[in-house]
Amino acid sequence: MSHGRNTLVHTLLRPSSWSHRWLDQHGAGLTLRGKFEHMRLFGIVLLAAWAGFPAWAEPQLINGVAVIVNEAVITYQDVEMMIAPMKDRLAQQFDNQPAVFRQRLADLRSDGMDQLVERQLILHDFKTTGYNLPESMIDDTIKDRIKQRYGDRVTLAKTLKEEGLTFETYRQHTREEIIVEQMRYFHVSKEILISPQKIADYYEANRTNYALADQVKMRMIMLNKPPGSDNGATRELAQEILAKVNEGASFEEMARIHSDGSQRAVGGDSGWVERSVLRKELAAATASLQKGQRSGVIDLPDACFLVQIEDMRVSYVKPLAEVREEIEKTLLGLERSRLQKKWIDRLKAKSFVRYF
Repeated sequence: MSHGRNTLVHTLLRPSSWSHRWLDQHGAGLTLRGKFEHMRLFGIVLLAAWAGFPAWAEPQLINGVAVIVNEAVITYQDVEMMIAPMKDRLAQQFDNQPAVFRQRLADLRSDGMDQLVERQLILHDFKTTGYNLPESMIDDTIKDRIKQRYGDRVTLAKTLKEEGLTFETYRQHTREEIIVEQMRYFHVSKEILISPQKIADYYEANRTNYALADQVKMRMIMLNKPPGSDNGATRELAQEILAKVNEGASFEEMARIHSDGSQRAVGGDSGWVERSVLRKELAAATASLQKGQRSGVIDLPDACFLVQIEDMRVSYVKPLAEVREEIEKTLLGLERSRLQKKWIDRLKAKSFVRYF
């Protein structure tokens, strides 16, 4: 966009006259009460449809009213469209756990509905307070998105057609996204200031979160055993490699040549790891090794291993300087959530919100 954030915020929040618009897609000519009754009937049909499905099935949702926010109607279809990508991921993740999937999906729908309610509360506040968003800002944003996401306007048009959307709908969605983003910045983000003292206090109160157990930096050669018996061939190869290393060959080079492990390309370098996360057989076999020492052949049912300790460090607590940025991000997130909730609660208190 060609406008800076400060310019956008100041322009966005410039008062102007507004007139209330009814949502055309929910019935031209209907009064708000009429919309209530019209959508309520669909809601009853929806509940009946849900009741008729067995517990293990994921029924096909029939569209109906979910929430009324002031003059805006949020339908079940709106919620489903919003959560569709995440719903697909859940279905894949919990394919063999239908009960878990249903619970996660219910949580996802609830979160999606809450987000849509917040969106309408913010848009309503923007409108009724008398703020204004210049059309040029919408044009600039669309130009940037076409360039970044679609390449040209023709591709955008094709994509919108495939998704059953018009350019006017796309433009309206873009407008609303800008409004919500900038209203959140004005009422939430710009109010946040995390002082060095807050960071230090959080660090002192949560020092155990930054404690690290004993760690080792090691290289490993893993030789997988073939299915069935290999008559000791894998162990014999491991002993040959160990003999070459003991005679002066580079452990790193031997790992690059022979290892079946995922770190083969980096010479078996596993980086810094806590001993507690090592496979218990490897941890036990390397517990007494010091810096520069290596194990013998560690013969396990699935593979043979050779381990060389590159370095060691005892348990310690990360210093504040090392975690300062991490703590600041944490505090920013907490404060943003607190201010967001306070703001949305204030908007709800002066709005009409009805769940069906």
